[in-house]
Amino acid sequence: MGKAIVALVGRPNVGKSTLFNRIVGKKRAILSDVPGTTRDRLYDEVTWRERTFVLVDTGGLLMSDEEIAALPLAEIVRRTREQALLAIEEADAVVLVVDVLAGMTPGDAEIAQMLRQAGKPVLLAVNKADNEMRRQDAVEFYRLGLGDPMALSALHGTGVGELLDALVEALPPTAEEEASAEEGAVRIAIVGRPNVGKSQLLNTLLGEERAIVSPIPGTTRDALDTPLQWGDRRIVLIDTAGIRRRGRIEVGVERYSVLRAIRAIERADVAMLLLDAAEGLTAQDAHVAGYIVQAYRGIVLVLNKWDLVPKDHRTFDDYVRLLRQNWPFIDYAPVVSISALTGQRVARAVDAALQVYEETRKRIPTALLNDLLREALQAHPPASTVRGHILRFYYVTQAEVAPPTFVFFVSNPKAVHFSYERYLENRIRQVFGYSGVPLKMVFRARQKEE
Repeated sequence: MGKAIVALVGRPNVGKSTLFNRIVGKKRAILSDVPGTTRDRLYDEVTWRERTFVLVDTGGLLMSDEEIAALPLAEIVRRTREQALLAIEEADAVVLVVDVLAGMTPGDAEIAQMLRQAGKPVLLAVNKADNEMRRQDAVEFYRLGLGDPMALSALHGTGVGELLDALVEALPPTAEEEASAEEGAVRIAIVGRPNVGKSQLLNTLLGEERAIVSPIPGTTRDALDTPLQWGDRRIVLIDTAGIRRRGRIEVGVERYSVLRAIRAIERADVAMLLLDAAEGLTAQDAHVAGYIVQAYRGIVLVLNKWDLVPKDHRTFDDYVRLLRQNWPFIDYAPVVSISALTGQRVARAVDAALQVYEETRKRIPTALLNDLLREALQAHPPASTVRGHILRFYYVTQAEVAPPTFVFFVSNPKAVHFSYERYLENRIRQVFGYSGVPLKMVFRARQKEE
């Protein structure tokens, strides 16, 4: 079997996300006093006493339909419960987190009853036990019938090591654990402004509800990593929070969601930028595209909701022409039209992303590059002089892949006009392709006699 899965569950505001961050050693989960902040499942690998397992943070679990109905955004809270129940179902062990300050609540008892029926190992973590008196109060939770309560403070780290010791002992035996599922996998980030269908696309590709789908903008607040076997390729899909223009980012949770989405782009190999084809292009779309280009990540433009667009045989070509005219800075990006809701051509979008990934790894021999440079200089020489300096190109070489980085050795880097840089980039693309891949052009000084 693979790595064991451990789910953190509990009512809202008991400190699950704080405990998750403490255990994984980094701020993956959003911390907020607002109930329901953690809506989707967050996964991360944890190694403790030479045992590696996957820890899952879930949203606050409310079992009572009446309690949920009385809350704002009741539908999202109800879907959050479904996500938590899915995490419990797939888990090999469960940690129930309760709040010693609140004492044992009817909601805790309902969750405990459900966990007993699940028939899986359960550890009871009594959080916020920051002093001796509160640790003594933890004995109240014996009444849940889940064994010994383990008093701890996720905020300060007290008792967390003891919890992990007990957890490792409770995990089912496993063979030698396999290599990380993400090692060697292609990381594809699904990005875009709010409510363009990112989570719907993720769910359609997986064939299950991995992320909450809702017409309310901003429902996805965390970046979700999901391994997926795609033919003979292993990929990791990253669903992200919708990115708004900076001026429209609200203080609080959404701000951290945007930062997380930007980091997701930075750690991806390729970004699929979803656009609402029915609504048309917006400045926010261009803003998101700019983040991808700045990070030098591969890009595929995905026209979602294509089923809602009135069409004839020229509609797609007209849309692509509009994209190229409005966004010349990514005119190299492939365009795919899909419907995430119906599944129409979603596989083609992933295939396009994998092709872009291969392009990011392409390396061109130095001899071919210099042949191209000589032809480019003959066809369109640079300005003969700039501020009294004669601009000379000596040779070019590819220094890196992902992103492809081309280093030109010239007499005076400052004399290279941006339009000539663009010209050379276009010649490289004409000859060698690089569809969907931003190229890094570097100009360095070198004297001819060197």
